[in-house]
Amino acid sequence: MNTVWVKVYLISIFMFPFMVNAGGDLTAQQPIVKIIQLGDKNNTLRFYPDHLQFETGKLYKLVINNPSKQKHYFSAEDMARSVFTRKVQVVSSENKTLAEVKGTINEIEIYPGATAEWWFVPVKTLKASHLHCSIKGHTEAGMTGKISIK
Repeated sequence: MNTVWVKVYLISIFMFPFMVNAGGDLTAQQPIVKIIQLGDKNNTLRFYPDHLQFETGKLYKLVINNPSKQKHYFSAEDMARSVFTRKVQVVSSENKTLAEVKGTINEIEIYPGATAEWWFVPVKTLKASHLHCSIKGHTEAGMTGKISIK
């Protein structure tokens, strides 16, 4: 009988550290706010910052702002497949919610002067995934970035 308990004990020591224990409603967390800017007032074609890092199991509110005079896309297909999207909100300049989108998100188009908020929980890791603006010429001009999820 003692050997059985020793085996169970040893198995539990080596097995349980590798098991994930996520209890409760992960979307009920207070969000970690990250802000990314698409271009700038001088119409520079780049993301500010150009690298975003997230961690699995945490709720994020990614504020995507476009201060430029032209529309841009936030295109990150690998990231979209690695997160659970709670919602995307379209926000007015007075910070009032104008619309809410639910479901799978592949890319977000942000018009000049507009802001969107993408609420999500990363569910899978991702190493240096590609972020780009899919408008013709923008990626080639340097509007690219990286996203990682640890």
